[in-house]
This record gives sequence, C-alpha cells and structure tokens, in this order.
Amino acid sequence: MSVYLPKNRKTPFYQFDFQINGRRFHGSTEARTEKEAKAVERRERAKARADLERERITGNGPITLDQACQRFWHEVGQHHRNDTATYQQLTWLAVFFGSTVRLDEITDRHIAEMIAARRQRPRHGRAKDKLGNPTPKVANATVNRTATVVMKAIFMRAKKVWKYPLPLEPNWRDHWLPVSPERVRELDDAEDSALDAAVRSDYGLWFEFVRLTGLRRNETLIRWENVFAKHIATTGKRGRPVRTPITNAIREILNQCREHHSEYVFTFICQQSDASRGMVKGMRYPITSEGAKSQWRRQLRRSGVKNLRFHDLRHDTASKLLRRQKNIKLVQKVLNHADIATTSKYAHVLDEDIVAALEDFALYRKKSRTNGEVDT
Repeated sequence: MSVYLPKNRKTPFYQFDFQINGRRFHGSTEARTEKEAKAVERRERAKARADLERERITGNGPITLDQACQRFWHEVGQHHRNDTATYQQLTWLAVFFGSTVRLDEITDRHIAEMIAARRQRPRHGRAKDKLGNPTPKVANATVNRTATVVMKAIFMRAKKVWKYPLPLEPNWRDHWLPVSPERVRELDDAEDSALDAAVRSDYGLWFEFVRLTGLRRNETLIRWENVFAKHIATTGKRGRPVRTPITNAIREILNQCREHHSEYVFTFICQQSDASRGMVKGMRYPITSEGAKSQWRRQLRRSGVKNLRFHDLRHDTASKLLRRQKNIKLVQKVLNHADIATTSKYAHVLDEDIVAALEDFALYRKKSRTNGEVDT
C-alpha cells in the first residue's frame, strides 16, 4: 500500500510511499484518517509527476531551501568579504525551515513566520548582558539585512541563474520592516581628541586610516594585493568596487605598516598567547572584522564618548569634508554611494552655509536702510 500507518506508531499521521519511473517518493501526509491520507497521496503523486516532467525538460528537479542555501554558499556566499556572517545567516535559515521545505513551496506566510522568529532573537545572540540585564531584540534593519535580504538573494539566484520556476515567490516589498532614517552624527573637537587618545597603540594606524578615508569597517581591512601605486582597490557594499586614492597622509600610514605583515596591511600585537587560535604574545596578526568591533567597544568605553557607533565615523568624515569642500558630488565619490540621494542626508552642512549667507544678507539690508541707501 502507498498509504499506511507506521508499525511503531511513533507518529499519529499516515505516511505515503510510492514510485514513479523508478524514483521513490515518501513522507508524512500530516493526516490522521486513511481517507484524508489518500487524498494527500493523490496530490503528492500529481506533484511528483509534474516535478519529473519539469526535470526532463529543464534538467532541474525540485530543490529544498537547505540545498539552495548550500549551493548559494558555494557559488556566492563564501566569496563575500564578511563570509562568516553570510554562513551564519544561511545556517540559521536552513535550520529554521528544516531540510524538507522546497524552495518553490515557500510563500508569503513562510517569510512572515521567518521574520517573526528572527525579530524575537536577542541582540548579539545573548538573552542577557554581562550585568544580567535583558538584551534588546534585534533591530528592524538587522532583520532585513540578515534574513529577508538573504532569502531574496537566494530566490533571485534560483530564478535567474539556476532557472528554477518559483510561482509562489513572496512579494518581498511587503516584508520589508520599516527603518528609521539614518542619522548623521558629527564629532566635536573634544570627542575627536578623546577618541584619538583612547585608541590602543597597535590599532592607531588602522584607526587613522578609518578617519582619513571614511570607508566602512570591512573596507578598511585591506591586503597588500589591494594596494596599487596611486589607489587602493577593494570590494564594498553589495559587491561594488571601491577605489580609494592614496594621498600623502595615507601613503605615510602604508609605509609604516609595510614591515608588519606580508599579506595584510593592518595588524595588531597579540597581548596574550592563545594556543587554541595559534597566537603568540608579542606577535602581529591581521585585524579582523570581529577584532575591530571588540577594540572599538573598548576604545569607546575608554574615551567616554556617548551615543556613537563605528559607522558614525563615516558620517563624521563626510560632514567635515562637505563643509570644507562644498561639493556633494565629491563626497558621493568618497563614500562610494551609487545614488547621490544617499549622500543628500549630509545636505544639512550646506544648509548651514545657506543660513549664514541669508543672515549676512539680512544684516546688509538692515545696514543699507540705516544709512539711507536704496537697493537697486
């Protein structure tokens, strides 16, 4: 029989098990009565025949999300700059959906459930911080970036590259969580000095490079192969190329780093030997993304500067550069923004110049009237 109850009765549901053209199809019907189970089995047979016909025509049989995650990792994810984060995101998706959910069966309902589950995870994966206080849930932007964006990328590659038909593909726009407009944080002179004084000495050259270039954190973790005669070429957000001109100040930093490591430009000095990681006290090792995050948190505590994120350093560089150069297109190039609308959030800097000009004009008119002059 193709529909049956398991002899061990570990499950109350009828199972189905049949073959078509020598291919076996089996699983749970999720039905408790034989009549319902047979109806499910008929649907499974029809779906199996459709799958086999599609496989005959296109060469693509059904693919589960678990298999899609593995394929996406080997073809795309492992080549991401922050490949560790990509691997963690794909692993979480595979575990959440399980090993049997097919990509072509994922609907808006599945994505809504995924987002609800992701929103409940505590920030940094810890329910409580070191002081025992409850850790906040992850932000909407994090949910978008680590779950929805990744799922959409898998679907896009499955459709466009792997040529899988996905008739039930979710409407991604409906699942995008609202995000507050990105703030623009600018450091005052006291904060600037406090941060410089708080940086650990072996991270000093890297931090100065961060401040001079306005690059994103991962874009600063460069290798010598990225350094050319007049520019540094790296890969930025969404795989876009980033080209950073080498100024005299940047060249001086690079020259000081030249003898530290053969492959990576920016390194740190190990403070305590760690046999499990193969690290020896006093030796230099490449600064990693996670290491940079840890040092930034410590530097921030030592400096006493409040309400500041690492990404705000990028905002600070952009604001100060725009204030001095008065050229928003130039700032767009420096920040590697694809759309100048993204750079326009720094327009408040130019607004200040407009206010100053209008104030000056108002004083001019007042003076002219006092002196009995007539404007022409």
